[in-house]
Amino acid sequence: MAKLIDGKAVAAEVRAKVALEVEELTRNGVVPGLAVVIVGDDPASRTYVNNKKKACAQAGIYSEEYALPETTSQEELMTLIQKLNLKKDINGILVQSPLPSTLDEEAVVEAINPEKDVDAFHPSNVGRIMIGNFHFLPCTPAGIIELINSEQIDITGKNCVVIGRSNIVGKPMAMLLLHHNGTVTICHSKTRNLAEICKNADILVAAVGKPKFVTADMVKPGAVVIDVGMDRDMDGKLCGDVDFVNVEKIASWITPVPGGVGPMTIAMLLKNTVVAARRQNGIL
Repeated sequence: MAKLIDGKAVAAEVRAKVALEVEELTRNGVVPGLAVVIVGDDPASRTYVNNKKKACAQAGIYSEEYALPETTSQEELMTLIQKLNLKKDINGILVQSPLPSTLDEEAVVEAINPEKDVDAFHPSNVGRIMIGNFHFLPCTPAGIIELINSEQIDITGKNCVVIGRSNIVGKPMAMLLLHHNGTVTICHSKTRNLAEICKNADILVAAVGKPKFVTADMVKPGAVVIDVGMDRDMDGKLCGDVDFVNVEKIASWITPVPGGVGPMTIAMLLKNTVVAARRQNGIL
């Protein structure tokens, strides 16, 4: 039976450390600031934004929210981003995804000052991650590395398989595992012999967005299984990309859904905001 990797507990530790850093910075006259921009009224996005605001308040981070109507034009959004780029009390800018289909999300990301890009989605920051000389890491992949480290699991030399090739999770996750000396395979919808490849993984990261996609016959006995998914099963019950009940019986470590990777994403966002505040104020 696998040991659960408790994302809530690890996230609480990260957030406690962030709060101490914020307290120290505040004593020195620097209050880290985060601006969150949300366009439209997507319920999931609203929940995420509310959680981020609450987390900022608990850590002592100053936050501003810009809730824009779905009819917001590209020009209006770009004007707001340029304004936030220039605001001295804002160290981090986050534009909540997804944006309405009428907006060019790629152009929006590129408009954010890379020094304030606490999501680490700007091409400049993506390039830095590729070469290993980064200031920020994408929040979910960085959180996964924290989870793995929390159990003293050594990535060096391990066969690591990432299912999913998104710019938000799959690709940066593969790069971080590579930076930690893992041997990495990225799988996707066109991958042949997917189950066979997964079966060889010492560390398996599922970020495919399909409920219970990873079944027990795809998992190597004793593997570390990280479930990034946040899905609903046929009964409408919250679940992940991994068939938890059956995979738990053969893995060595596994993240639950909810309470695994999810809590880490906001914790790492707070950490990135503090890093941004330090860099912008020359406190390294």
